[in-house]
Amino acid sequence: MCSDDKKVFSKTYYLAAGECNPQGEMPLTLLMTRIIEVATFHANSWGAGYARLIQDNQVWVLSRVTIELEAYPKINENYTLTTWIEDYNRHFSQRNMRLDDAQGKPLGYVRTIWMVIDMSTRASVDMSQLGYISDKVSNLPCPIEPMSRLRPIEEGHAVDYTFGYMDCDFNRHVNTVRYLSHLMNLFDMDCYDNYFIRRMEVSFIKETHYGETAQFVIDDSNPLDSHMSITDADGNDHVRARFLWQERH
Repeated sequence: MCSDDKKVFSKTYYLAAGECNPQGEMPLTLLMTRIIEVATFHANSWGAGYARLIQDNQVWVLSRVTIELEAYPKINENYTLTTWIEDYNRHFSQRNMRLDDAQGKPLGYVRTIWMVIDMSTRASVDMSQLGYISDKVSNLPCPIEPMSRLRPIEEGHAVDYTFGYMDCDFNRHVNTVRYLSHLMNLFDMDCYDNYFIRRMEVSFIKETHYGETAQFVIDDSNPLDSHMSITDADGNDHVRARFLWQERH
């Protein structure tokens, strides 16, 4: 559902059993999928989605995402994602979201940063040409802090992984949700049974492609504040991430 001025867009979903994680909750990977989906629906509603940009050989790409939740939707529950644009400049668009339960109570918030790239050059596009975005900026508040500065990991342990066919999307690079799935698999079942990710920060720095082997590096010296990176053979970080954990009650 879009507001009359199209500045705010909401969509309600139902969490089926087959979509849940082992704790009977909405997994972060599904939430990430919904974030991208709802952002796409909203952009499409005012003619700035994939169908419009691809005419100029351009696409939106997610650069950074911060999610902070007090609780997750549970099995067989409805939930609603509401999205709006907070700000934009020539390089980035800042899109926020609120996650509500079936009663309309906020469960948490999301901050995302998007950019537009040229499909041929893979370079960023000057977004000042997309002047119609300025009419869609909303003053709806987002109370969570922006992403912290994620630095390279100096000491940690690493796991090698070679990205395969199912890791890639139509852009022919590794899919955002697949990155997150692999990062979450660095932690075992006991961890998720006893703790949940209260805040997640992920920065997508460099594209990764089919057949590339990367190291998943993790610094979990602080068990409640985990830092991870996905790093190529030359030592370049493609993704940096941070999970802040909270004990289950």
